[in-house]
Amino acid sequence: MAAIKLDMPVQYVKGVGPARAVQLAELGIHTVGDLLTYYPRRFDLRKQVQPIGSLRGGEETATVAGEVFSTHEKPHGRLPYFECCIRDPSGWAAVKWFHGRYLRDSIKEGIQLAVSGKVGVYEEAIQFINPRFQIIWDPAGTDLSQDELLPVYPAGAKLSSGAIGQIVKKVLPLAGELIAEWFDGEYLSGRELMPRPRAVAAMHRPEDKDHWGSARRRLAYDECFLMQLGIAISRMKQVSRPAHPLPSSPEIDRRIRARFPFSLTKAQDRAIKQIVADIVRPRPMNRLLQGDVGSGKTVVALYACLVAVANRKQAAIMAPTEILAVQHYERINQYLAGSKVRTALLVGGQNPAQRQEILAGLSAGQIDIVVGTHALLGEDVRFGELALVVVDEQHKFGVRQRTGIRGKGFAPHYLVMTATPIPRTLAMTVFGDLDVSVIDSSPPGRGKTTTKIAGQTDLPMILRAVRQAIDAGQQAYFIYPLVSPSPELEFTAAQEAYRELGSCGPLAGAPMGLIHGQMPQRLKDRAMLDFREGRTKLLVASVVVEVGLDVPAANVIVVMHAERFGLAQLHQLRGRVGRARQDAICILVASPGSETARRRLAILEATTDGFKIAEEDLRLRGPGELFGTAQHGLPELKVADLLEDFDLLRLARKDAFEVVAADPGLNAPHNQQLRKEMLAAYAGRLDLLEGA
Repeated sequence: MAAIKLDMPVQYVKGVGPARAVQLAELGIHTVGDLLTYYPRRFDLRKQVQPIGSLRGGEETATVAGEVFSTHEKPHGRLPYFECCIRDPSGWAAVKWFHGRYLRDSIKEGIQLAVSGKVGVYEEAIQFINPRFQIIWDPAGTDLSQDELLPVYPAGAKLSSGAIGQIVKKVLPLAGELIAEWFDGEYLSGRELMPRPRAVAAMHRPEDKDHWGSARRRLAYDECFLMQLGIAISRMKQVSRPAHPLPSSPEIDRRIRARFPFSLTKAQDRAIKQIVADIVRPRPMNRLLQGDVGSGKTVVALYACLVAVANRKQAAIMAPTEILAVQHYERINQYLAGSKVRTALLVGGQNPAQRQEILAGLSAGQIDIVVGTHALLGEDVRFGELALVVVDEQHKFGVRQRTGIRGKGFAPHYLVMTATPIPRTLAMTVFGDLDVSVIDSSPPGRGKTTTKIAGQTDLPMILRAVRQAIDAGQQAYFIYPLVSPSPELEFTAAQEAYRELGSCGPLAGAPMGLIHGQMPQRLKDRAMLDFREGRTKLLVASVVVEVGLDVPAANVIVVMHAERFGLAQLHQLRGRVGRARQDAICILVASPGSETARRRLAILEATTDGFKIAEEDLRLRGPGELFGTAQHGLPELKVADLLEDFDLLRLARKDAFEVVAADPGLNAPHNQQLRKEMLAAYAGRLDLLEGA
């Protein structure tokens, strides 16, 4: 045992071997270190064992242990069951589990078994019904004379919780020497943190609930700290590069504002002030601009671009889809009509000659503002003097794409826009290397959007209401979900809906368009143009309209199978309507099959506050599903909960940023263990310490 190390393959732990190692690998356990950090999901309290002969029946809870001397199974009938009998020197008891057929391969004659539960009497014999149980694999080494918290591990790969617990038990006594401490005693006491080796051991075998809570707090802090350490180093590397300072002036401000046929809101002005204060400095701005659908983020971003242009520098705006890129480009050109600002659109579907002309203009500095998609990340894209990058809906790109455009030119300032309201926990994690500006109000004069939840049986009534809206001069969306990742299925869903809605019923004969992600770009463009200009009144669409489309006359949106969408996604879809002065309605047609699904949709009916919706989405779905934390290069969380541990996350963030400010490369002797942990946690993902 003395030769065991954290990185040793788990198969060499006594009692494991190659076959069981394959099973453990299915659970993500490859090394001794993985085994020690495979924590129980809960604990069962096993009371100290009583002699079976001391029980009289009627006790609310008791624990007995003994040898299994018979088993019996009734596999069929209304109440199938598995039953065994156990004995100790004082007597015997019957133990029955209804629907317990799964136990027949593990509970056999001759094994030692402890059971805990309510005590009954049947035909004058002591009986336990559906009790908790523990197979005593090591009777000589198991103390049953006192209460004990029994760990329940996430089972799988044909390994029971008990089997996993027995393997963990083999290496747990070595946790003290195998697990390295990250911080000195003064650091730990100042934050009331348990030493890390003790915390790992206590996560498996706590003395009581408070002991487990202290252990969990320490390990949750470590996970938050490691995440924030990576973010702090990434941010330090970003801001250490020189950038073009972009000073503004009252005259520049006046000329830019004159381009907009409206006054900016106080929230927009506040965001602009923060951005201008950043870009005047000779180091890159890294700022997240978040605001609800229709809050006016594009205007703020264009303001920043025009400050760059006023300083004779270039700006790039990157959008996740061609449709959104085209809309940004058209809207910007509307604001800049008659100006000397030179703009261009760079997307994937352009012909080679057109593309080469744009690339040459960018390289020579003859294009001031370029709007594009992932095409802006191409190896052949070079800028003359790029000073500002704006990325719309950044969470759709991932870390490597997000940072890829940084290499184009002289360390640009960097502005992220998102219409997906981001809970404060995610703002400190997925977007933790960015400063945050929030546009928390919409331009005046917008109509109110009401949300209604309906069932499939309400569809005839909904179709009649949509027809009335169209006859009154309004436009409407019908949204269908992507049922599976198959492009063919997406096409089929939208195409069939398009045919059905147009062929019969209240909407027959209504001017109707179709748009989905698999259509050629020219057909998408034509469908959108027809809808924007009112030639079609109803647009049947996939989620391609989730972000970006702006059709002021569209005031009705019907989302089919709404239970298949995330809350934040539904909130964004709802934002496609109500963008003018008229009131709008969003109808969510759903067949929610669970209480959770009904609760989710009820939130949308109750509030239009995007931040409240995002917090609830995070609570219900978790950060990994909501934004895909893995694609952002962040280490996965085993213990910490971003919602429940927010104060701990904030403390860890403060500490991590202080450590990096004092030692950016983690080169100091006292930071060597942290450096080692960082390299392991972020291995091959962010290259954070490369060259540090």
